[in-house]
Amino acid sequence: MSRLKQLRAYVDARLDALDQKTRRSAYVHLYGASLAATLIAEKRGQNAELASMAAMLHDLAAYETGSYSDHAHRGAALARTVLDELNLTTPEEANMICSAIYNHDSKDRIDSPFDEVLKDADVMHHTLNDTSKPVKEKEKARFQALRKEFGLPELPETE
Repeated sequence: MSRLKQLRAYVDARLDALDQKTRRSAYVHLYGASLAATLIAEKRGQNAELASMAAMLHDLAAYETGSYSDHAHRGAALARTVLDELNLTTPEEANMICSAIYNHDSKDRIDSPFDEVLKDADVMHHTLNDTSKPVKEKEKARFQALRKEFGLPELPETE
């Protein structure tokens, strides 16, 4: 079984313990962001498997606690624990994954190319999962840049 499949099975077991509404939201977002991370990483020449793994873990702490307060930093700590427990990655790979999770909520800042994959995958899923919702202010610039990167027309500004 691949590392990603092993990690997904582990995450699935943790999500299955959540209430139905939270569980549904978590599955949709974590798997959606994971797919987006794979696509973006492939396009940018980054490690797609590790990017997908980072996306599978990036909001797990928030879903389990029900709190988004400092969720990126708490998520990185949880990811480190999970990766250590499962022994699926080298220390360097775990550092990459945890750095991406730690920085993923800092959408106004540019970090390492690998960290940027998770930020953009998160934005891609937030904005494309339900196009009837307005794009969050902190995600607008990234969303427009992603649209350009993928050859999509720029969206008009809305108020």
